[in-house]
Amino acid sequence: MNVILYSRRRGNARQIDLFRPLPVALASLAFVAVFLMGYLSADFGGSGLPTELVEQLRDEVQAQRAEIGALQNEARDNLDAISLRMGQLNSRMIRIDALGRRLVSMADLDDGEFNFDQAPAQGGPDSGDVGQSLGTADLNTMLDELALQVEHRADQLAVLESLMASRRLSQDLKPEGRPITSGWLSSYFGNRADPFSGKQKLHAGVDFAGKEGSDVVAVASGVVTWSGKRYNYGTMVEINHGNGLVTRYAHNKDNLVTVGETVKKGQLIAAMGRSGRATGPHVHFEVLQDGRKVNPLKYLQP
Repeated sequence: MNVILYSRRRGNARQIDLFRPLPVALASLAFVAVFLMGYLSADFGGSGLPTELVEQLRDEVQAQRAEIGALQNEARDNLDAISLRMGQLNSRMIRIDALGRRLVSMADLDDGEFNFDQAPAQGGPDSGDVGQSLGTADLNTMLDELALQVEHRADQLAVLESLMASRRLSQDLKPEGRPITSGWLSSYFGNRADPFSGKQKLHAGVDFAGKEGSDVVAVASGVVTWSGKRYNYGTMVEINHGNGLVTRYAHNKDNLVTVGETVKKGQLIAAMGRSGRATGPHVHFEVLQDGRKVNPLKYLQP
């Protein structure tokens, strides 16, 4: 791996191989110096040596060794800095992958449409260019730009996740669907002949008839504000969904939730019964908007 290192002390750039302990040229020079010292010593028999030449060669070898050591230290420092940056980027990418998986799940996308466990597919014809190796300065600049892009993408994904969560919460809090899993609509909202007196009276909800003991479910997420017996309603569950919306589920055989409990949309909350003022097993379902009883058909399709 060739890396271009810039020396602040000398003010120049050098290209070295980080995976070789010594540059070839410097190693060769050191070998030649040692050979010359041995040759000169043998040629002059150990006396009358050109000491100035020997000392000059020895000083040159020492200088080359010092330079090699400095280059190796500089290379290690650069590698350590790059390794640290890569570790930081890796941790950020893990966070982005986790956000991406949650968003895929929240958006109910098909499996494999966005796979964060695999690298994006890329390709193209070879341009034939040899290409250019990056120097240390170029590599550091590229890592800085990549880190900034990763941080921006992470922030954007976090905002998108928050928006999707808010939208899903709003959808869960909106009454939608039927309060039963099986049964049929037996009475509409509005004036009708009272089943006990035969007189025309306002029916402030809709009735869903079915088999006694069958499931009664919440049509939206919310907090239970009533769970127990209530005059004319029999055993009833009342749920507050926020924004002034409240739903009631009356004439139950048994309630399966308690006051203060948080329920989710579609959760089982009671068993169908005939408690209170009822002629048979059914659920009397009411919707209140800001304390006023309204037609449930505005909020759900039975």
